[in-house]
Amino acid sequence: MARTDTETDTTRGRQPLTVRLPGGPRAGQTVGAVVLSLSPVCIELSGADAGTASLYRCLLCVPVLVLLSLPEYRREGPPPRRQLLYGVAGGALFAGDMLLWSRAITEVGAGLSTVLVNVQVVLVPLLAWAVDRERVPRRFLGWLPVLCVGVVLTGGLFEQGASGSDPASGTVHAVLAALSYSGFLFLLRRGGFEGHVVTTYTVVVVAATVFSALGGWAWGALDLTPSATALGWLAVAAVSSGMIGWLLVALNSPHLPSHIGAVLLLLTPVGALILGAVVLGERPTVAQWGGCALILVSAYATVTSRSRT
Repeated sequence: MARTDTETDTTRGRQPLTVRLPGGPRAGQTVGAVVLSLSPVCIELSGADAGTASLYRCLLCVPVLVLLSLPEYRREGPPPRRQLLYGVAGGALFAGDMLLWSRAITEVGAGLSTVLVNVQVVLVPLLAWAVDRERVPRRFLGWLPVLCVGVVLTGGLFEQGASGSDPASGTVHAVLAALSYSGFLFLLRRGGFEGHVVTTYTVVVVAATVFSALGGWAWGALDLTPSATALGWLAVAAVSSGMIGWLLVALNSPHLPSHIGAVLLLLTPVGALILGAVVLGERPTVAQWGGCALILVSAYATVTSRSRT
């Protein structure tokens, strides 16, 4: 029998850890997605390459996350081996997403890279349906084309096209980044179904640190001695994304149906576009603003719909 679309029964036979946050899990996921939009701006201001940015935005989070996970570890004990495996695999996919997407931007352009990586709005619910038999509501399927059009417009694909130094390789890297990102989101959500949320998330970040270092070294894009200015902006990116944004997503996504969590994460590229205009002086086109509007309207319509059993 297909599962119901509720915020308390997210997987068969399991109950996620109850985390009381003001406004509920939807508000928490929304805040997390908006805070995550700070990260691209900070990385742009740092001037760091992909490997360096990926490494330090994870590494700088580790000490704080270890301290945050200690009370949970004392209360609940060590997480099951399965959750540790989720954490390690999720960290590897997260590092792969960061490295591949940054590489794809130079090879195929930011527009197509942004569009492809955000197909997570389709892939994450599809994974939840295939693995956990989670029902995908018709209302979401009805709004999905509007969401996809919004993502395409926001990415500026019509204006930029497939530009870059190597469009063929860039498309492959962007597709791999999209698959990595979707797998990371799926495992991040699944890792919180049985408690140990902060501990499992800490494992994710530690694993991402290791794999980012290895990937950056392999691609020759790793600077172990960044400037003080670069390190400062990467520290801000670490706080905004690692210590706040993704932690909120890890805490709240297990309490949400997969399609709602995925839709709310589309607020990240919208926020990044707005911040890029305000902070970096970028000039989004009318089509990009229209794409943002489509995402916001369809996200509101999807997230505020009444659940039906």
